[in-house]
Amino acid sequence: MSRLFPHLFTPFQVKKTEFRNRIFSTGHDTYLPENYLPSEALTAYHLARARGGAGLIVVQVVGVHETARYTDDLLMGTEDSCIGPFAKMIDAIHKEGTKVFVQLFHPGRELLGRPEGVAQAAFAPSFSPSERFRTAPRPMSLALVEEIIEGYGQVARRMAEAGADGVEIVGSHGYLPAQFLNPRVNRREDRFGGSLENRIRFVKEAAQRARALVHDDFIIGMRLSGEELDVDGLQEDETLAACRLLKDDLDYFNVIAGTSASQGGAIHIVPPMLIENAYVAPYARKLKQAIGKPVFVAGRINQPHEAEKVIAEGAADMCGMTRAMICDPGMANKAKAGATDDIRACIACNQACIGHFQLGLSISCIQHPETGRELAYGAKPKTGQRKRVMVVGGGPGGLKAAAVAAERGHEVTLYEKETQLGGQARFAQLLPARAEFGGIITNLTREAELAGARIVKGKAVTPDFLKSEAPDAVVLASGSVLQRPPAEIGEDAHVLHAVEVLKGAKTGARVVIYDWLADWIGLGIAEKLAGEGVDVRLAVNGLSAGMAIQNYTRDAHLARLHRAGVKILPMMRLYGADATTAYFVHTTAQEPVVLEDVDTIVLACPNAPEDTLTEAAQSFEHYLVGDCLSARTAEEAVYEGLKAGMAI
Repeated sequence: MSRLFPHLFTPFQVKKTEFRNRIFSTGHDTYLPENYLPSEALTAYHLARARGGAGLIVVQVVGVHETARYTDDLLMGTEDSCIGPFAKMIDAIHKEGTKVFVQLFHPGRELLGRPEGVAQAAFAPSFSPSERFRTAPRPMSLALVEEIIEGYGQVARRMAEAGADGVEIVGSHGYLPAQFLNPRVNRREDRFGGSLENRIRFVKEAAQRARALVHDDFIIGMRLSGEELDVDGLQEDETLAACRLLKDDLDYFNVIAGTSASQGGAIHIVPPMLIENAYVAPYARKLKQAIGKPVFVAGRINQPHEAEKVIAEGAADMCGMTRAMICDPGMANKAKAGATDDIRACIACNQACIGHFQLGLSISCIQHPETGRELAYGAKPKTGQRKRVMVVGGGPGGLKAAAVAAERGHEVTLYEKETQLGGQARFAQLLPARAEFGGIITNLTREAELAGARIVKGKAVTPDFLKSEAPDAVVLASGSVLQRPPAEIGEDAHVLHAVEVLKGAKTGARVVIYDWLADWIGLGIAEKLAGEGVDVRLAVNGLSAGMAIQNYTRDAHLARLHRAGVKILPMMRLYGADATTAYFVHTTAQEPVVLEDVDTIVLACPNAPEDTLTEAAQSFEHYLVGDCLSARTAEEAVYEGLKAGMAI
């Protein structure tokens, strides 16, 4: 038991399976399977979290039927040949003291896969098109429904034979079981539709078939959304009513929120930082009180003190802390030891976890790029030749390079010209609903300090200073410099960069934001100024504001701009400006767009690399990291810092 977290580190038992603590990793896509089976990379990924102290790992979705292939990433359990690969992974996790559940999955209409290069047919209880993925599903025949139910049972059997401690039927986020439960989606007139008793029959029979094929101690649970948070989604009272009728068929319920079926509901699949921490706990509490069965919960629980509160107050029995362990695989062990200052806290940016998955890339974390790359960077071998290393720049990339190089045994000194560390992250955290982003500075600074790097603030490195210090290796992480776009901007135009607004520069009452980046910055500046009473037009050089960032994050912010009354103009390229007018070109129509009555233009445009030291660095072993190589995001800076630290 932990002195700081006495409830979180109390063992918990379901049937005869005991979890060493109340922390679990929820099932989540990783893009690490190979050929629809567990791979060495997926096993290494889960092992990092098992060794880090997780009590339970729920392995990502396993398709129960050929029609379940919703992406190229999922695991498949439809053949007995899968048992061996699953057994190998499960056995490795068990050896670390962590229990293993596996998710049983069918997406129904929530389908986006193209396994043969074309959109596959989607199936659902009824003809109920899904607006998010634009699918128009074919109603399932009774024979297909029964075939899929058998699939749940057979995959449960295979996972039991592979040594899993249990399986979890995925009924959350509007997937197939939820589609049967929802009367606005399920309009069947047979024994699987109509009354609530009929609509729960699909889940009930799937659970019962699984139960008939596994041993008595095997656990069968269900993940579901306490509320789908969409006007056409499952409502809280409907979910509670269904669970009351299903409680005797399931050993536990795992509660989350949202639905995949709509833009607004999908935000809650991986809630961004503007969503309240532990916000699903009230749903879990109501369910626990209603059914008297073990209840698990997840949803923005990214710090051990949040999880401790949920458990202590009786809202749930286990806390899903998935992104917390994506960001810091050792989070559980650190919390148990009381080393809370050493925990690398998730900032819910969604950029490299779910964001990577949606790009067809393997999972990672912008703060901890070792995640998903455990085979390459899971171990950091000590150097055989200790070097004096100079790191120039205390932004995320420089801090990561300093941390890794020092951890490997080099003598590292980091110089930051400002009196504060963090680079552009210092300003990113000032945007509305983005304060948590500042955690990347805190976390990487702590990482560098723990590794033994020396940090010098308020010292600009010049070419002469670099030559006089003569380090064995130098990492340039000096960032970038502001640039104006190539537009005809008159001297009488009032033009500010976004960072100047964040530093306190005043705008006029009518502002046009030229958002070339289409990322957080334009969205945030628009919301900030609108909240101050400014009339804001957001002119985006792209299809949509926020198009460059992960869609759950983007959509959550677009909702806020809609409520704030911000007018968004897509496909705009700034051509010129004068005292009261901004001139744009519509990028596809190639026609002029004139915006009048403009007091201030705010620029959210790309920066140029800061090159002051590049020539002088040629005389040394040197590495360019982050924006001083090419202006991009914190993710690239931190990853390049990791690579530089490993290469020295």
